Amino acid sequence: NFLKINFAVKNNYLNYNKKMIISASRRTDIPSYYSDWFFNRIKEKYVYVRNPINIRQVSKINLSAEFVDCIVFWSKNPESIIDKLNLLKNYKYYFQFTLTSYGNDIEKNIPSKREKIFDTFKKLSDKIGDKKVIWRYDPIIITDKYTLDYHKKYFEKIAKTLSGYTEKCIISFMDIYSKVKRNMKEIKFYDINKDNESIIELSKHLSEVGKTYNIKIETCAEEIELKDFGIGHAKCIDDKLISEIIGYDINAKKDKNQRLPCGCIESFDIGAYNTCLSECVYCYANYSESKIKETTKNYDKNSPILCDSILNSDKIIEKKPYILKKERNIFDL
Repeated sequence: NFLKINFAVKNNYLNYNKKMIISASRRTDIPSYYSDWFFNRIKEKYVYVRNPINIRQVSKINLSAEFVDCIVFWSKNPESIIDKLNLLKNYKYYFQFTLTSYGNDIEKNIPSKREKIFDTFKKLSDKIGDKKVIWRYDPIIITDKYTLDYHKKYFEKIAKTLSGYTEKCIISFMDIYSKVKRNMKEIKFYDINKDNESIIELSKHLSEVGKTYNIKIETCAEEIELKDFGIGHAKCIDDKLISEIIGYDINAKKDKNQRLPCGCIESFDIGAYNTCLSECVYCYANYSESKIKETTKNYDKNSPILCDSILNSDKIIEKKPYILKKERNIFDL
């Protein structure tokens, strides 16, 4: 009987600690454009996500608070979600907030930074704390207009504005994917990744600015070593930060679905490609303007799947949570 009780308690302990991390989302800006849909999914406690490679395969992900360790939001303008965060009182989360120095020639549908986005950043930070709002200054693109000196000047202006509202800034240098190159053909960009001297010059300056305004600088998915300037490699989905936020240590594996230099730990992304309405020319998640229009016309805030519907031919696979919490020595666990 003791063995049976021991096994039952052990099994319950393991089941209780099976959770997951939700990414919302690398593929689109859910806080900006799909917050109603997102909170409906939270209310219904599940979401469907189509596999972008095998489109007939659909994952069902449990969004119940007891199965979610942490939600990582990605956004350029999360204004519409801030006043709804009380609906996430049973969840832990943080934000990756992209705020660059580009105009509408690069980020077509982003509101004025000076008139809107700075205030949104500060409002969010005041509400949830500076540790949980990470500033992203990425990707760094070099053109005739957006020169090294331009980035030096405006990075410092933004850093000064955000000082006290964030603890960390994550930077990256533009990777030229084929579809991104096609979308960027109208701007005469320079591939900074082929010029380590420029990267080092700019990184040194950004590091000095960060120290001035108490903002730690890290790189996203970059192989180049910049530790001489105090710049480390970021984990945008970060096990250390998540452990601090949720109050216990976790064991997490590197996300094998991301690029090799990416330090992120495993997560389930609930977004969909070709749905972001910001239409930034550097975006890798959108194929074309026509594809965005085709996809987003299917948006239904009540649908269990973003800008899509479930078909009879779809194969639905329920994603199982796994143990992230570090085990304790209880009943020989």
